[in-house]
Amino acid sequence: METHVMDQGMLVSGIILAASFVLIFTETLHGFHRVKVAMAGAAVMLVVGQAYGFYSPEQAFEAVDWNVVFLLGSMMAIVAIMINSGGFEVLAANIGKIAKGRQFMLLALLGTAVTVISLLLDNVTTVVIFGPLIVLICQKMRVSAIPYLMAAALLSDTGGVATLVGDPPNLMIGSAFDIAFMPFAYKMFPIVFVAWIATLFFMKYLFKKELAIVPEGKFEDSIPYKDKSLWNKSLSILGLMVILFVIHNTIHWEPWMVAGTGLILLTILAKEIEFEDVMKNMTHEIPLLMFFVALFMIVGGVEGSKFLEYLGQFIVPFLIDPLTGEVIQENFMMTCIALMWVAAVMSAAIDNIPFTAAMIPIIASLELVGVNIAALCWCLAIGVGMGGNGTHIGSTANVYIVTVSEKLAKTTGNPDMAITPLKWAQKGLPVMLLTLVICTIIMYLFFDYYSLTLEVSHAREESRLECCQRR
Repeated sequence: METHVMDQGMLVSGIILAASFVLIFTETLHGFHRVKVAMAGAAVMLVVGQAYGFYSPEQAFEAVDWNVVFLLGSMMAIVAIMINSGGFEVLAANIGKIAKGRQFMLLALLGTAVTVISLLLDNVTTVVIFGPLIVLICQKMRVSAIPYLMAAALLSDTGGVATLVGDPPNLMIGSAFDIAFMPFAYKMFPIVFVAWIATLFFMKYLFKKELAIVPEGKFEDSIPYKDKSLWNKSLSILGLMVILFVIHNTIHWEPWMVAGTGLILLTILAKEIEFEDVMKNMTHEIPLLMFFVALFMIVGGVEGSKFLEYLGQFIVPFLIDPLTGEVIQENFMMTCIALMWVAAVMSAAIDNIPFTAAMIPIIASLELVGVNIAALCWCLAIGVGMGGNGTHIGSTANVYIVTVSEKLAKTTGNPDMAITPLKWAQKGLPVMLLTLVICTIIMYLFFDYYSLTLEVSHAREESRLECCQRR
C-alpha cells in the first residue's frame, strides 16, 4: 500500500472541507443558506487546488456525480408535473375516508402511502407533497396534525432506505460503487421492512394520548381530479419506470437514463402542461440540485489532494493483518456496525448528505487495498437513513415537516401545533434508537449475507483489480 505523507495541499483542502461542512451544519446560526456556503466552498477549493496543483476546472466537472444530479432532477420534474393533476389530493381524501375516524388506522394508511411513494421518489419530494395534505385531513377531522406529520417524516426516512432512489444518500452510494437498483433492494428491503413495522407500532405507543381522542369531524367530501387523464398517464409512466429500474443493469441503462426517459415520455403525453408551471413547482428542489453539484466539487478537491487516502491509511492496519494481508473479520464486523452508529449520530446532528459525501471516498480507498466494502456500504446507507430520524434537522424531510407545523401554528394561533426541537427529540430519538438496535441485531446475525461481494460492472471490476495489482 502506498504511504501518504501530509503536505500543504492536503492540509489546505482538509481545512476547506471542514470549514464548508461546519458552515453548512450551522446555517441557522449565521443565516447563510447551505447552497451559498457549498458554492463558495467549491469556488475556494478550485482556486486553492489550482494554486497547489491538485485540482483543475476539468477535474471539478468530473468530480460531480451527474448520474445522481440528473436522476434527482428528472424525478423532481416528474412530480412537479404530477402535482398539476390533483391526484395526490384525491389519494389523501380517499385515505381519510377509509380510516373512518380511526386515528391509528389513518396514521398507518398515511404512513404506508408516504412510504410506498418514497420508494420510487425521494423522501424529500414525498413529504413536500403530503405535508400540506396531512394538515387538510387533520383540520377536517379536527385532530392534532403532529402525529401524522411526524409519521410522514419518520416513516418516509425509514422506508426510503430500502431503494436506490428512495433517499439521496442511497443514490450517492449506489452511483459511487456501481450498485444496481435490484441488488440494492435485495439487501436493504428485508432489514428496512422490519425496522419500518417496528417504527409504525412504536408510534402507536409514542402518540397513544393523541391517537386516543375521538375525531369530531369526518372526511366525507369527494375531491375531484384537476386532470384525471394526466394522473393516469403519470401512473403508467411510473409503472414503466419501475420495470426499467428493475432491469436497467440488463439493458445497460444508467438510472438517470430511466428517469430521463420517463420525464420525456410524460412531457410528450402531458403536452398541455406549461414549462413555467413545472418550474414553479420545483422552486424548493432546484437549490438541492445546486447543493449536490457544489458538494461533489468540494469532496472532489479533497480527493484530488489525496487527503482522504491519507486518513484512510490509518484505518487499514485495524482491518488488515499486516502479516497475512487478510481482513480481520472480527474487527471488520465491529467497524461496519460502528460506522452504522457513527453515521446515525452524525446524521442526527447534521445533514446526512454532506456526511455521506465525505465517507464515500474513504470507503473507496479501503476497496483499493483489497477490503470487501459491501457491508460498509450497507451500514453507511442504514446509518445515514435511520439516523436522520433522531432530530428535527437530521434530514431535509424533517426540516420541511417542521416548517409545515410552524406555519400551521401561526395560521391557527395555536403554538402547540408547532413541532419544536424538544417535541421531535421526545418522539424521533427513541425511533432512531429502536431502528438502529433492530438493524444492528440483523446485521450481526446475517453479516455473512451483507458481506457478499457487490455486484458491479465489468469495467469497475477491472479498474479495482488494476489498482490492487499496483499495490
